[in-house]
Amino acid sequence: MPNHIHGIVVIDGRGTACRAPTVERFGHPVSGSIPTVIRSFKSAVTKRINEMYGTPGARLWQRNYWEHIIHNEDELNRIRQYIIDNPARWEMDRENPNAVQPDATIKKNFEEWEV
Repeated sequence: MPNHIHGIVVIDGRGTACRAPTVERFGHPVSGSIPTVIRSFKSAVTKRINEMYGTPGARLWQRNYWEHIIHNEDELNRIRQYIIDNPARWEMDRENPNAVQPDATIKKNFEEWEV
């Protein structure tokens, strides 16, 4: 999508590289926690893009992110399909300034992930 990305982070318990979501205190990140992993990813991508485009200090990301714990294989498959199908909906996305018609099904699809 031109205005956002989707990703699935797998925590399999075989190592210590990534732990389950952890509450952090401001200024005290928890190594390997989801917030720290996301923050590091956003920082690295921002740095690289700003170097490529010569835009030091330019903002790239919204302030926060949305997370959802996937509870079973059916839910995982629905989310995977949503991610695959998502770019085809850009033409009607309410965030698209050239949208043909805003798509009300986007919010509905997120709600369908609930188990």
